[in-house]
Amino acid sequence: MSLLEAVVLGIVQGLTEFIPISSTAHLRIVPAFFGWEDPGAAFTAVTQIGTLIAVLVFFRRDIATLSAAFVRSVLAMQPFQSSDSRMAWWILFGTIPIGVFGLLFKELIETDFRSLYVIAFSLIGLALLLLAAERLGKRSRSMDGMRFSDTQLIGLAQALALIPGASRSGTTITAGLLLNLRREDAARFSFLLSIPAIGLSGLYQLYELRNSLVGEIGIALLIAVVVSGIIGYLSIAFLLRYLRNHSTGLFIGYRIILGIVILVMISMQHVQP
Repeated sequence: MSLLEAVVLGIVQGLTEFIPISSTAHLRIVPAFFGWEDPGAAFTAVTQIGTLIAVLVFFRRDIATLSAAFVRSVLAMQPFQSSDSRMAWWILFGTIPIGVFGLLFKELIETDFRSLYVIAFSLIGLALLLLAAERLGKRSRSMDGMRFSDTQLIGLAQALALIPGASRSGTTITAGLLLNLRREDAARFSFLLSIPAIGLSGLYQLYELRNSLVGEIGIALLIAVVVSGIIGYLSIAFLLRYLRNHSTGLFIGYRIILGIVILVMISMQHVQP
């Protein structure tokens, strides 16, 4: 991988991790369009470390509050003693589905699921689900009013993001809207829920690639992580501000158009599925 590819893919990862258009799909699509080699699922997971750092920095106050409450609840052996400790535990429980399914379908995720056909149809399919959520959701609830069942349903929705094109933020925001959360609150919980999932996935793949992280490959990966972190931070700020006064219609339209473009390019043999 050249340094140019690393920078471009780092930008793509940072732009698309938190916006509901699927970072995994774009890290598969962009190289295909430019004629580059598929960087692979492992590269995708490791570059997410950059966006993990971005969300940790952006929500540092929330994370400090939740972490302190979590530790106090463990020491007191009262896991749900406060609203903050409850939320911390709920986020951990909500991460279990994506961890379980990620291990069960690891081989498929790294091979068959990376087909451009899968990506195109999941882009379009989730767009239609997000459209339904926009139409049906009442947007009357805040994150503070969430129940345990809400967090676990959103956690189950996050597991769908293992399919490239579905989008982790897309599936969780969709679930949040269907549970009548306000758009900004759905996005905020989505970002906090992403922390354990992205962290565990990225560190696991980093360990798997430990013997390959030498020379140009290691430098390219480091550059991609740094770039994705900077762009990811800006993306979080943009999306939270945008969703205060706008729907997700822009992203729905983009997903449908991109899915159709991919299918057309495959049919015209401009890219290999």
